[in-house]
Amino acid sequence: MRSYVIVLNWNGWKDTIECLESVFRLDYPDLRVVVCDNASEDGSLQKINQWARGELLAESFNKSLSRLSAPAIPKPIPVQELTRHQAESGAATYRSRLVLIQTGANVGFAAGNNVGLRYALGDPESAFFWLLNNDVVVETGSLAAMVKLMDEMPDIGICGSLNISYHHPDEVQVQGGRLYTRWTGRVKTPPSLKVGKLTSCPARMDFVNGASMLASRAFLEQVGLMEESYFLYFEELDWAMRARGKFKLGYSRESVIYHKEGAAIGTNRDRMKRSLLSEKYLSRNRIIFTKWFFPWALPSVFASTFLAALHRLCHGDWERARVIVIWSLRGLFFRKREE
Repeated sequence: MRSYVIVLNWNGWKDTIECLESVFRLDYPDLRVVVCDNASEDGSLQKINQWARGELLAESFNKSLSRLSAPAIPKPIPVQELTRHQAESGAATYRSRLVLIQTGANVGFAAGNNVGLRYALGDPESAFFWLLNNDVVVETGSLAAMVKLMDEMPDIGICGSLNISYHHPDEVQVQGGRLYTRWTGRVKTPPSLKVGKLTSCPARMDFVNGASMLASRAFLEQVGLMEESYFLYFEELDWAMRARGKFKLGYSRESVIYHKEGAAIGTNRDRMKRSLLSEKYLSRNRIIFTKWFFPWALPSVFASTFLAALHRLCHGDWERARVIVIWSLRGLFFRKREE
């Protein structure tokens, strides 16, 4: 069964080539890798091409994990470069192990990944599609473990991995996915957990974490691609909600990734340290998602959002408070999904 690994890059070539070094070590027999670039301004595609030719080495930012990306795999790796139109037109070939697609603009998380998905779905031999953050490295058996689980349980539409902190490899970030609180519009932060304390109990989750999502062809054909209106955040929740009653969510304990978390967009578990970009889309999309799926919870979600703004004010952060209020209101008046 042919599987595609789809990696979205935006001004993050150093992370991406470290990720690719680990991906090309996967012990999976029929693999294609697609990198979608959202109009990076740091020469990312040139750097990735240099890496594929063997002219640039990947750098490991955690020496304890360097085994996953060093020594360098044999080069050169044949590369096919496509524009978004070429990738989505169905006229492209599917022989190259590595495909680089220029999306043409910073179209966001969902739209950027969807370009890669449309390309991969055009391959009649494709069966599984692994959406993988560029700021991760993976254990060699990670893909095979998820495919095995989904092959045994075809009612699973999306499968997640064990997400471990890249910078603190003894700390678990997420077991597959997370829980969502409808009344506040917030994702529940899992309790701190050490790798050595993991149990075999299946993870409870409302959605699969976006750093590692393996989707089946049946899921994509029945549920569709990711919703592009969000631009950033809440796409995974939207996907899971649209799949209710059709597919289950899965988690493979044997699929292990190490995630740097928020390397490109400024995500931070400490809400006071988030980037303004994160604040904007988290605030807006929390309202949009609630409107679309749980409209009865809008009053409490709005209350939670404005309490967050008040909290920023109390700490003297007027700019973040202003952003939260304005972008929450934008979410309220966001009327329809973009096709």
